Amino acid sequence: MARSWLLNRLEREDATDDRERWKAIISRLEALPGVDKSTNHLTYEASVQSGAAETRSASDRGLQFVARARKQNKSRSRASPDTPQNASRGDVESLREALSESEIMNAGELRLISVASALITSSCALTVGERKLARAAERIDGKTIAGYRDRIAAGEDVLGIEFCKLRPPERRRQTGATYTPPAIVKAMISWAETAGPPPNCVVDPGIGSGRFIAAAAKAFPAAELIGVDIDPLALLMARANACVLGYSHRLRLEFADYREAQLPAFRGRTLFIGNPPYVRHHQITERWKNWFAATARGYGFKASKLAGLHIHFFLRTREIANQGDYGTFITSAEWLDVNYGSALRRMLADGLGGSAVHVIDPKAMPFTDAFTTGAVTCFRVGERPTHFAVRAVHTLDDLAPLDSGRSIRWEEIAQSDKWSTFVREHKRPVGGFIELGELFRVHRGQVTGANAAWIAGDMARLIPKRFLRPTITKARQLFAAGPELVSVAALRRVVDLPVSLDELTADELRKVQQYLAWARTLGAADSYVAQQRRSWWAIELRAPAAVLVTYMARQAPAFVLNTARARHLNIAHGLYPRVPLSEPKLHEIVSWLRGHVSTTGGRVYAGGLVKFEPKELERLHVPRLEDIHGCLAEEQSITQAVVARRTSGRRAKGDKCISE
Repeated sequence: MARSWLLNRLEREDATDDRERWKAIISRLEALPGVDKSTNHLTYEASVQSGAAETRSASDRGLQFVARARKQNKSRSRASPDTPQNASRGDVESLREALSESEIMNAGELRLISVASALITSSCALTVGERKLARAAERIDGKTIAGYRDRIAAGEDVLGIEFCKLRPPERRRQTGATYTPPAIVKAMISWAETAGPPPNCVVDPGIGSGRFIAAAAKAFPAAELIGVDIDPLALLMARANACVLGYSHRLRLEFADYREAQLPAFRGRTLFIGNPPYVRHHQITERWKNWFAATARGYGFKASKLAGLHIHFFLRTREIANQGDYGTFITSAEWLDVNYGSALRRMLADGLGGSAVHVIDPKAMPFTDAFTTGAVTCFRVGERPTHFAVRAVHTLDDLAPLDSGRSIRWEEIAQSDKWSTFVREHKRPVGGFIELGELFRVHRGQVTGANAAWIAGDMARLIPKRFLRPTITKARQLFAAGPELVSVAALRRVVDLPVSLDELTADELRKVQQYLAWARTLGAADSYVAQQRRSWWAIELRAPAAVLVTYMARQAPAFVLNTARARHLNIAHGLYPRVPLSEPKLHEIVSWLRGHVSTTGGRVYAGGLVKFEPKELERLHVPRLEDIHGCLAEEQSITQAVVARRTSGRRAKGDKCISE
């Protein structure tokens, strides 16, 4: 009853009218036991809603935050009236999510909270999120705390390491929490030290345990330090490290989403540095996608709502940074080529002042718990240089210095839709080999825009059979097919209507129109893809390709001879011969590709996904047509000889055992 009364009272309370009464109600609510278990698996956006509750009592931190200016010497609020922060005012569920944060802590995390709390000096003013966790802290013996203090003082991020062990990567990926190896932190800080006058302020938009801020505190002893994070445990760890290392008096922590955090205004230069969280667009709410699109549009950039959270962080930096500020972020490298990365490419070319990008091979493990290609991007706000440096990095030891790389004129790179081509080391074919592109054109499959409508189901009975095409609709169909697809019996049909329906009989037209009316109810006519077609219903599948190939998986691509003449959607690429090729010769080419193409040459995305774009497949090396048969025969004979030697060796060993 008491909890219900407080919740009802809280719903009617205005945080701005009577702050003292508001605080009193909050304190009474916090003392009550939590009952809502719905936050046990928070995503980034759900966590943001939890963090938004703290903004109602920002004065508890003893800090009055003001917005940084978009332009120098101007200051105005960046908080949008449509932000989650304002939408959650009076939202009891947001408060309940924040209050239940301690409930999701396991025993290991509770111990970590206890250790971090013990390391923090009593003079520190904690954020609301930190205070809630600290109240659950248990007593840790002094000897144990002294051990932690010594290890931190020696430069070890022992709290961050334990945190990563306690929260598995699968859970941390929900909020994009991937911690950066020390070698990368060191290289990025070293670049910041040599990139002009020292900063007056350093901002880490996703501070985590404070690895970047700790390094910045040592490199820039006079700079103010600001860290932002939605995870109160991360803030607690960062503050504990600061207390041990002696820079807590310079550190201000913000329990908030960076996109709406109100940062203090500083005169002089600001350095933006860190590892923005990698969260895919599926976990980003429509509200923030709209914010991203509208904000980018304000700068004249076309922005896709498919952009990940790390791209949002770049845009927020562009929004709040001033002329003369500078920064370096490490992210996944996919933005170099994908369509949704165009906004960042435009930002770097116009306003954000991109100076370099260093692409780290996934084998170097730029992220310790994610097999993906990393990109360290350096920028100088408002000061775009005449050239942009690009570099491929194969080991973390080779990352520094970040002022090296191949120099490319900005006019050249700004006109390109795919920047990875400037980074990739293009190897010419060795003697006797050619590029696959000399034999085939590679085309990606068509996009339906609405699989529920165009991959045939029960309603497809209304469609004439000549417009139902057997089609590869899933990559696993190619992996299962082996070297040759000989039948379409197991494949789904795709509705492939003509652009003009004039060729249909009256009865066919009536049924097709009935089908199209149904497809409209699924939104098939309203998708972006449909709007770009000559007729919204006309997918216009490509002709059957001679060879089909998967292009995105955690394994080598599967090359399949398309004897069955199936069509393909955009889950596969099609190889179309530029020159006449006999079926035996196609068999030989497929055999070579299946035996020699690995994941090398493709782009590696978060989670270890390897993607081959059409041009990347065309750059693969294969023997010349007149040599390929001989190459395969030679390899087969070598393989047979190796097998024979192994077999004879096992027999000899067996005979010896028998004789003994």
